[in-house]
Amino acid sequence: MAFKSNKEKSTKIGVLIFIIVIFLFIGVGIPKSNKLIGIAAKQVFPRIALGEQQQGAESEGIISFIPLVKKLKPEVVRISTTRISEEGQVPPTPFEENDPFEEFWQRFFGNPGGASREQSLGSGLIIASDGYILTNNHVIDNSEKVVVKLSNDDAEYPAKVIGKDPQLDIALIKIDAQGLPIAPLGDSDRLEVGEWVVAMGNPFGLDGTVTSGIVSAKERHIGQGPYDSFIQTDAKINPGNAGGPLINMRGEVVGINSTLFSETGENMGIGFAIPINMIKEILPQLKDKGKVTRGWMGVTAQRVTQDIAESMGLDQTRGALVSEVVKDGPAARAGIKAGDLIIELNGKQIKDANDLPILVARTAPGEKIRLKILRDKRELTIPVQVERLKDEAVNVSAHEKDHLGLTVQNVTPENAESFGVKRAEGVLITSVEPGSAADEAGLEQGDIIVEVDRKPINDVSEYQKAVMAAQKGKPILFLVRRRENTMFLTLKPQVESTP
Repeated sequence: MAFKSNKEKSTKIGVLIFIIVIFLFIGVGIPKSNKLIGIAAKQVFPRIALGEQQQGAESEGIISFIPLVKKLKPEVVRISTTRISEEGQVPPTPFEENDPFEEFWQRFFGNPGGASREQSLGSGLIIASDGYILTNNHVIDNSEKVVVKLSNDDAEYPAKVIGKDPQLDIALIKIDAQGLPIAPLGDSDRLEVGEWVVAMGNPFGLDGTVTSGIVSAKERHIGQGPYDSFIQTDAKINPGNAGGPLINMRGEVVGINSTLFSETGENMGIGFAIPINMIKEILPQLKDKGKVTRGWMGVTAQRVTQDIAESMGLDQTRGALVSEVVKDGPAARAGIKAGDLIIELNGKQIKDANDLPILVARTAPGEKIRLKILRDKRELTIPVQVERLKDEAVNVSAHEKDHLGLTVQNVTPENAESFGVKRAEGVLITSVEPGSAADEAGLEQGDIIVEVDRKPINDVSEYQKAVMAAQKGKPILFLVRRRENTMFLTLKPQVESTP
């Protein structure tokens, strides 16, 4: 029995040794510091060898946001505003007290002559130690009182509005303080799609909120205005985040959060920030003059579709197609004609019609620009002396659909005839995006916009100004002419929400 027991023990020990040898051979259970990784394991899992070779390499994966947040959180402030909100005025009516549409006007335009005091919250970014702060124009616009609260200070500071740029939705305000921390402004042109970014602000009044995401797209045009060139991100931007910074992983501010895409008013993973390079260009004017003066060329341009490209013999859809030239404007005097395709400005390629107004606006009035155009399949270079954009003008507006889902252009004798319009006046709707707010309101291609919120509309610039001036979240009253009939239609914006 003793011999049998010893034999059993020897067998068990032998099996155990065999298992250990196998484990050593295939490399299972060996710590990373151990060099005994089996040859067979390397052959079956060749990436093990790659991982072993890269053990000393720096990680390029997700890194901690903690140092970045600690560094820049003190530069982000909360902005609270108080404004007087005037209720919409009821349009004049021949029915006086017995107006059968009284319920309609009350529903969509509120109590005539009434007013209320509204309070709202937003965010801002300290850019100078002596109290200069960046924010969105819509955060402080029409406010009778602006108050700033620093992130590391419970005290509240009254703020003075130094300058505003409604077109870019940027404002510069100042508080009476010294020695404030300064946020470094980066280079938004270097930003890459897929790059990690952090958004800071005060959504819903929750001070110092930090969210992260990536750059989803650049140079995004969303119909907010003629100078659209947003950074799109999936970092959460909610109501109250407006005016706060978008920061790259080097701790540099690359944008100012402005707008979110939402049908509910809450974040859907699509937010937009204004590139910091566009803001840096206008800061001196905001500080010294309180407003921004832009260049103007006097053309209306549209996107080149695939059909247009084929008809013009182009191998790709590029450039800005001139559809209208302002009489006696800079472009007209230089010899630019309708039908010219602008492909470069000062050597910079025009990829899309929306690039043109941005580049022209950045040019100082009085300077000459060199336009490379295609005319009858011939390349020409034409110098144009840029003039100052007047306050009532809109710069080289491209025929792109706006946030209401409308594409419009001035009524001309030519398009009036093609759309069966008898009078060449007003603004012509050339297309309506299916499912858009305009589509749901009943607007149709070929309609002539006569009024917006009771303001007469004579051209595209007046239309754009009226739409931009409409109160956010409130219905917009359109008066349109459709063939022989004229009618009122109410349009409820639903595409973009400003946080």
